[in-house]
Amino acid sequence: MFEKIRSLIFKFDPERAHDLAIKALKTNVIPVKIKNYECLKVKFLDKEITNPIGIAAGFDKNAEVYNSLFQLGFGFVEVGTITPKPQFGNPKPRVFRLEEDDALINRLGFNNIGSEKVALNLKNNIPKGLLGINIGPNKDTKNRVEDYLKCFRILNKLGDYITINISSPNTENLRSFHNPEELEKLLKLLNEEKTKLNSTISFAVKIAPDIQTKDLEIIGNILLANNIKFVIISNTSDVTRENLKNINKFEKGGISGKPIEEKSNLLINEFYKKFENKIKIIGVGGIDSGKSAYEKFISGASYIQLYTGMVYQGPNIVNKISKELYEILSSDGVKNIGEIIGSK
Repeated sequence: MFEKIRSLIFKFDPERAHDLAIKALKTNVIPVKIKNYECLKVKFLDKEITNPIGIAAGFDKNAEVYNSLFQLGFGFVEVGTITPKPQFGNPKPRVFRLEEDDALINRLGFNNIGSEKVALNLKNNIPKGLLGINIGPNKDTKNRVEDYLKCFRILNKLGDYITINISSPNTENLRSFHNPEELEKLLKLLNEEKTKLNSTISFAVKIAPDIQTKDLEIIGNILLANNIKFVIISNTSDVTRENLKNINKFEKGGISGKPIEEKSNLLINEFYKKFENKIKIIGVGGIDSGKSAYEKFISGASYIQLYTGMVYQGPNIVNKISKELYEILSSDGVKNIGEIIGSK
């Protein structure tokens, strides 16, 4: 069905097409019949979810359609990135399709309605599934650490986990938080705030795919020391361009989709070898099929997220991936997805 209308959708500017998708989800006009598989059921924190397939932050930036996304079959949803104050983001155009490469480039720059309005959305529409909330600093802030703390204060009671986004390439110098001293300070202050507020919410940290392998262990040890439950590997890349075909390949911004798949898998596998299940991995990058999802799990991911895959494959993508994963696991005699994690 989606293949028939994709060419029509792709006549629209990518950001306009995304806005139309959000409107359609708000009105529940996207019919998808969900099929669940026993072998894909997993525990996430203290909740059982139907599958380990989530939608990455960036799709539901303003927490408007998370319950509709659960109805598309996603096992969990992550909203955001959310900043303390509303902001427009970077000038348009700022999203580009690279169709020949099954990729997107975006330089959105954390466009969102701000933490207080997002909090109202979440209070007025109780999440019907496991929800992550992705937070970051405003572009014009004078104190980025305080921005994370502000968002945390406002949003910490409204989801199941909070993702600390330190890896978008579209907010200047944000990736400086990969520096050990800066990361240690940020996580220490967030944990102190969590204690003050008597909050029980868990933290995830989203890292860049462009970090060096030697830095991965340093970052992992800091996450471990600060009781971080999840690491999201990885955000968009700002360097993987050499072999791309589409004329938009040199647009400034972060690349997502197939071009970062291998890099993401290598990073996941390296992290898993060093830390195994001490910190659970949420794998992101290039997932659009059961096979690509399977590669994430055997590399070491306990859960996966996608976004670009849905742009190209349509709203039935969870059903597609679930069915293909079920077939792979069944042919291998695997009873539950958890058995294959890190088996590469």
